[in-house]
Parts: sequence; C-alpha cells; structure tokens
Amino acid sequence: MSELSFRNIDRIIEMAWEDRTTFEAIQFQFGLNEQDVISLMRREMKPSSFKMWRKRVQGRKTKHEKLRSFEKGRFKCSRQRQITSNNISKR
Repeated sequence: MSELSFRNIDRIIEMAWEDRTTFEAIQFQFGLNEQDVISLMRREMKPSSFKMWRKRVQGRKTKHEKLRSFEKGRFKCSRQRQITSNNISKR
C-alpha cells in the first residue's frame, strides 16, 4: 500500500461507509483492494467503529460489483449528506 495523504484516507473511509460504493470502485480510484481497505479501516478507526462497520459491510451485495443486481448505479445516494472535515478517530 502506497503512502496516502490524510485527505485520501478520509475519502477512502467515506467511500467504505457508503452502501453503494463498491470495493472495486475504491480499488480503481486508490489502488487498494478489499483487504487493504479493511486493514486501513482497522488502523484508522476506533475498535468499536470498526466492528460496527464490518458487521454492516459483511454480506452486503452492493459492496461488490459481481453481487450487485444492477449494472449501473450511483456511488452515493442523492439524499446522503456530504461528509466534510471528517475527523478520523485514532486508537
């Protein structure tokens, strides 16, 4: 995994939390595969937040392109609030 800026780490975390953003989209944009994203989330988040995210993401069909029931879709819901200046909790 290459050295990522604070802004890129923040964006990866934001994308990982979004339901319709696939791991493949994160890999395309930042070069991190699913396992790299999981490692980054584990490292950058509080343990309780990481566990909540993992529980939410496991088995979610929208996080994997091959499991999606639709071909094209937006990465983000139009009703979802924009996250700006997201503070990343450190352990």
